[in-house]
Amino acid sequence: MTVQISDIYDARARLAGISLLTPIVSDKILSKALDANVYLKAESMQRSGSFKIRGAFNTISRLSDEEKSRGVIAASAGNHAQGVALAAQLCGVRSTIVLPVHAPLTKVMKTKDLGADVILHGATFDEAVEYSRVLKEEKGYTYVHAFDDERVIAGQGTIGLEIVDSLPEISTVVVPIGGGGLISGISIAVKTLRPNARIIGVQSNNVSWVKPSLEAGHAVIPEPKPTIADGIAVKTPGEITLPLISELVDEIIEVTDEEVAHGIFHCVQNSHLVVEGAGAAGVAALIARKIGVSPGETICAVLCGGNIDANLLARVLEQVLVRQGRYVMFKVLVMDRPGMLAGLLDTVADSGANVIEVFHRRAMWLAPLGRVGIEMLLEVRDHEHGREVQRHLENAGYHVEPEGQDTWEE
Repeated sequence: MTVQISDIYDARARLAGISLLTPIVSDKILSKALDANVYLKAESMQRSGSFKIRGAFNTISRLSDEEKSRGVIAASAGNHAQGVALAAQLCGVRSTIVLPVHAPLTKVMKTKDLGADVILHGATFDEAVEYSRVLKEEKGYTYVHAFDDERVIAGQGTIGLEIVDSLPEISTVVVPIGGGGLISGISIAVKTLRPNARIIGVQSNNVSWVKPSLEAGHAVIPEPKPTIADGIAVKTPGEITLPLISELVDEIIEVTDEEVAHGIFHCVQNSHLVVEGAGAAGVAALIARKIGVSPGETICAVLCGGNIDANLLARVLEQVLVRQGRYVMFKVLVMDRPGMLAGLLDTVADSGANVIEVFHRRAMWLAPLGRVGIEMLLEVRDHEHGREVQRHLENAGYHVEPEGQDTWEE
């Protein structure tokens, strides 16, 4: 094995006073639903907003003076960028970061705020990596890989030590997989200290290389699709991490973007933790019941990052509310006369629904002359209450058409 438990203990000593001992939070809702003891390792609250500072600092702090003098370069989907920028700043080293052109704005700005020179290049993480390699050769930078480096893996493995320290009875650890550095480090730590514990890896089904690679016995590069779990949107397996995953990880689960959205919503609503798509992947797999759970077992899902753009977070929360039946959209045709809208809204109020938005539609609906279409976004308690509101409006003489869902093609 390329990384030993002693390397992880050394990394923990080096990270003392640098990385935070992030909380492990009991998830009462999931625990009750799964009849188990479910905990969340909130690396979303780590410095720079993700676990990446651990591996980045463990790597950069070990560089020679000559390597540091040349400055470091890294490619990232976002979180490694901030981890490297912060670690370089703490070590007094110049940093250059290459991010994909569509990297979330919050990650770009935070990386710049940490003093890094940011270059946007490529549509994917892997294209950003390719360009960063070119710059390394041209400029002589020292390269800091996002996952395929023993020092990085050892740094990330300190999370596994913390999980075992806090939850000595741990039986299952659920870890998101991008390039595999996080799950490799955690697996080495947990499997060494708790050999019978399960390690479950979770990938986005839109960018999933682990299953096909393990089945083929060699690295398989998939055709990536867009995903809100951008932090684990890595299509190239690591030369170091793939064998470690094959040896130590018990099961690989894939989750959809809709399941990830529910994971984000769950963490915000029930645990008061803001997480990004990648960070919610493990919770998403548990909520979707894709992981077999024994009664009473102790499970820890790693929330690997919290760097989600505020606009995306708002859209995710709103869409989940729609899917849960908490938001409904109704189309209603009324006479185009003064007071008709007021009467309609009074009827909505009588039903116990709350009006979020109201739109008048005339030409676009081709409403009959003398009438106007009203489109209403309403907040209701659940699906059944939404149906009650519709019946209440129809009993009051209104013709109601609910707006459809799930009509988009992927």
